[in-house]
Amino acid sequence: MPNPALLLPLGLYFAEPPPEPDLPIEIRTMLEEAMASGNDGDVATVVKYARRAAPKHSQQIADIASRYTSERSQNNTKMLRTASFGALLKGRAEIGGWINSGNSDTLGITGVLDLSREGYRWRHKLKLQADYQENNGIPSREHYLAAFEPNYKVDDKLYIYGAAQYESDPFFGYHDRYSASTGAGYTVLARGPVTLDLELGPAFRHTVFTAGNVERNLAARGSVDFDWKLTPALTLRQDTSAYVQAANSTVTSLTAVDAKLLGPLSARFSYNIQYESLPPVGRVNTDTTGRAALVYAF
Repeated sequence: MPNPALLLPLGLYFAEPPPEPDLPIEIRTMLEEAMASGNDGDVATVVKYARRAAPKHSQQIADIASRYTSERSQNNTKMLRTASFGALLKGRAEIGGWINSGNSDTLGITGVLDLSREGYRWRHKLKLQADYQENNGIPSREHYLAAFEPNYKVDDKLYIYGAAQYESDPFFGYHDRYSASTGAGYTVLARGPVTLDLELGPAFRHTVFTAGNVERNLAARGSVDFDWKLTPALTLRQDTSAYVQAANSTVTSLTAVDAKLLGPLSARFSYNIQYESLPPVGRVNTDTTGRAALVYAF
């Protein structure tokens, strides 16, 4: 019969390791509260400092965070695959204006509607914009725009886009301008408070000028979409797009600062630049517009 004294070390070797000590209730509560909020930034911050505060529980905290990330990703994918079209629709409506009377009568109105839908593979974006101004009953600015862009997401960063756009701006020398483009887009940054998307592709433009002549041109289209959330209540946006062609090329730039006021309501201060390389005779190359408006997000 084997000597029990010889079996004791062997039994200790094959015995299961002692259970890991329970996570302190304070740290567990912080993790649960952060995860319940659904804010990934808050979760990452709490996990980071919890691991520093309780180094002997570091791996246990990391495992909890990993399970949370995995389950959240699975639930999000399922939701994107099964949700109805309207369930994922988001938007923002912007309206601003002014009116002066006295020595001169001035009226100005601006309105923008942005709609977007972020699905599992498809992203859709629609923008409608109107600017109108008159002095003493005589129009001095009319600019109208409608743009639709569907994207097919190849992976988390690369996507294929299509873009269709209509513009009208008699004071810039054209009644109607139609643009169509397709190409590739790439999300350079999508981490933390900063996002950056780049797009590039060929385009075709059809322009009816106020003088009556019509131009049809092939062009190259490029765009830069940059957003920086400076604080939870303050966001800087910079959107630039360009159509480059042998005839009249166009560059537009929008710089905007959004400041949250109450709930879905924000104030927006923006500055828009539109450049035309070969405008009609009597027109200047560059048009600029500054706006202050209220924005409602839904």
